[in-house]
Amino acid sequence: MPDALPVLPLRETVVFPLTIAPVSVEKARYRKLVDDVLGGNRLVAVVAIRSAEGRPPRPEDLYAFGTAALVHDSLRGPDEMLRVAVQGVERVRIVGWVRTEPYLVARVQWLPDRVEHGSELEALVRSARQSFLRFVSLVTELSSELARTVERVNDPRQLGYLLASTTPMTTEARQQLLEESSLAMKLRRMIQHLQHDIAVRELMQRIAHDASGEGGGGGKPDRESLLRKEMESIRRELGDTEPEPNEARDLRGRIAELPMPEEARKEVEREAERLERTPAASPEHGMIRTYLDWILKLPWGKKTGGPIDVVHARQVLDADHYDLTAIKDRIVEYLAVRRLRFDRGVGNTGEEAGAREPILCFVGPPGVGKTSLGHSIARALGRKFARIALGGIHDEAEIRGHRRTYIGAMPGRILQALSRAGAADPVFMLDEVDKLGVGFHGDPSAALLEVLDPAQNHAFVDSYLGVPFDLSRVLFVCTANTVDTIPAALLDRMEVVSLAGYTDAEKLFIARRHLLPRAVAAHGLRPEEVAFDDDAIRRIVRGYTREAGVRNLGREIASVLRKVARAVSEEAPTPIFVSGDNVREFLGTPRFYDEIVERIDRPGVATGLAWMPTGGDILFVEATLMPGDDDQLVLTGMLGNVMRESAQAALSYLRSNAARLGLDPRAVQRKTVHVHVPAGAVPKDGPSAGVTILVAMASQALGRPVRGDLAMTGEITLRGRVLPVGGIKEKVLAAHRAGLREIILPRRSEPQLEDVPDEVRKALRFVFVESADEVLEAALGMGPDGAREERATESRLDAGPASVH
Repeated sequence: MPDALPVLPLRETVVFPLTIAPVSVEKARYRKLVDDVLGGNRLVAVVAIRSAEGRPPRPEDLYAFGTAALVHDSLRGPDEMLRVAVQGVERVRIVGWVRTEPYLVARVQWLPDRVEHGSELEALVRSARQSFLRFVSLVTELSSELARTVERVNDPRQLGYLLASTTPMTTEARQQLLEESSLAMKLRRMIQHLQHDIAVRELMQRIAHDASGEGGGGGKPDRESLLRKEMESIRRELGDTEPEPNEARDLRGRIAELPMPEEARKEVEREAERLERTPAASPEHGMIRTYLDWILKLPWGKKTGGPIDVVHARQVLDADHYDLTAIKDRIVEYLAVRRLRFDRGVGNTGEEAGAREPILCFVGPPGVGKTSLGHSIARALGRKFARIALGGIHDEAEIRGHRRTYIGAMPGRILQALSRAGAADPVFMLDEVDKLGVGFHGDPSAALLEVLDPAQNHAFVDSYLGVPFDLSRVLFVCTANTVDTIPAALLDRMEVVSLAGYTDAEKLFIARRHLLPRAVAAHGLRPEEVAFDDDAIRRIVRGYTREAGVRNLGREIASVLRKVARAVSEEAPTPIFVSGDNVREFLGTPRFYDEIVERIDRPGVATGLAWMPTGGDILFVEATLMPGDDDQLVLTGMLGNVMRESAQAALSYLRSNAARLGLDPRAVQRKTVHVHVPAGAVPKDGPSAGVTILVAMASQALGRPVRGDLAMTGEITLRGRVLPVGGIKEKVLAAHRAGLREIILPRRSEPQLEDVPDEVRKALRFVFVESADEVLEAALGMGPDGAREERATESRLDAGPASVH
């Protein structure tokens, strides 16, 4: 409840608390006010204009009392008018003025209504409701749905404001109701006004009946003419006006020009006819007009983009993004197919299965360029770009729209974004599709099934519009950090393209080519005023940004440039050099260091590789053995069920094969084994830590430390088999970033190394294993004599397909 609010003056309109109303203001005069309010807390004081004929309203032209309201949306209306949907919150009184330019801002006092309780208030509520229902029965312009709504409202204050906003009254009468502080007095005034209007309507009916009788039973045209004259007289007395003929004709002309389907055209023309018959004072008028404004705002049949140039498209993608070869190839392949299809007249109607746009889903950690890739695709295609963020959405109506029976209804975010883009075939990005929620208002992911299904979205029906709109020409692009939380039915409609992350050399190139030039310009610097050498960027990458993407790298470069900008502002000599030797002066102590050497310095610690939605990472598994009365396994570090089972399987294998492995059985029998994975506040789960847990236990039992430059991943079975796991590319990149030199991998995961960059494969040594014995031999140099023959026998016994996680 702020003390100061922007003031939106309204002509011949009073907005009440607890109601939603569409209002029209001049776009040229109030555009900045509406934009500032929508970009802030959305609160504005709506105040009726007392008198300001032919000039902009000044503070002395406004009433002292108004309503604090929330601004929900705005859209352009005819004749350069801006239509704004506002929701009244509470009465306010203007007690002073803060400023008058570029728009009015006033100090306000919040004035909650005084609500009386007791039998008197209950009697007033019942009398007001009955009077209004009688009034509705006499007025054909008000819908029966409004009467049912009034019958359902139980709150006295909400009922009073609902009646005040729907009953025809003059602006002065509405303002008097707003300024009245007592709810009981408001209801008394409403009852008096309704009873007066009821008497006028009943008198009108008697006049019409008598006139019909005096005319000797005149025909229907005569009776209608007389009734219309009487209605016009009563409307003039009540201050009502019909929709202006010019406005109605303008709407019909604009609707006729839209290239919409015949089914949609019939529905829209029917609504336009309803608008002509509905009085401007009726709430139905504003709802119908808003609906038609949305219809006119949608890009029916509007297409963008010229002839497809595949060579130019590849040049655009290469200029905007480094590496990402597989994704660029996939996009260029799509463009080549589209060009041939349309050049040779195949699927030009858009109805054939081959003519539908694919649904691409970019999956990868933050900062690898998923969202910016969508902008590049739009630029390569010459199309408009639209984007909505789906993270945290839990209401189905956000996707499919609200039904028009609800006050304040509007289309879903899909059609809102299309109307902003102004094209029916943009590149449409659905960001963070893996973070959709489910609430009591429905499942948004289920609503997306129709949007993303090429067989259905050519006739997508928004609940607000109620007519089909063609989405088949839209190129939908989704982004996600992981596919695990995407519903299976939704994932089935997408073509998943993975982005794993960047190597240090790739980050250096990206920083040189993209991040540094943009950051220098954004900080007001000239290229000749600052000089970064390659060693400085490498130091930032290694010591300050352990990540798969380059988002934090950009932030750290910006931190350096802020200090450079300050030095330039203080007239320090230029250019200012940023080198590997003085990076610490700009960024302080490095946040990351070579912790592997410090951690792998004693028995019982092994380095594992993990995958998570933010990319690959390394983890340390620590094990210790303590004397105990019985065999016991203690697990700490927020481990999930699958990881706990892997630890139990590793311990059972080690105990049952201790003698064969050359390990003293007493070292692991009748001992309490404690396994801990640090970063205990972070949940961890998955089978790929099985071999790491086994090596940590064996290292502690043997009293021999594991090599500090070695990491491993793989699932272990109770019989000592090592099964393949996923996320190999992300894990290998994480090991390379951490400075490791050798990695133990399951043999059947070897094909996944084809996705790893050549420079990383050349910098690392890979040991491929099929059994736990091979893991222990590679990590600790332990293993039985003649174990090769025994492993061959086990391999024959365990022959058969293995599941891949």
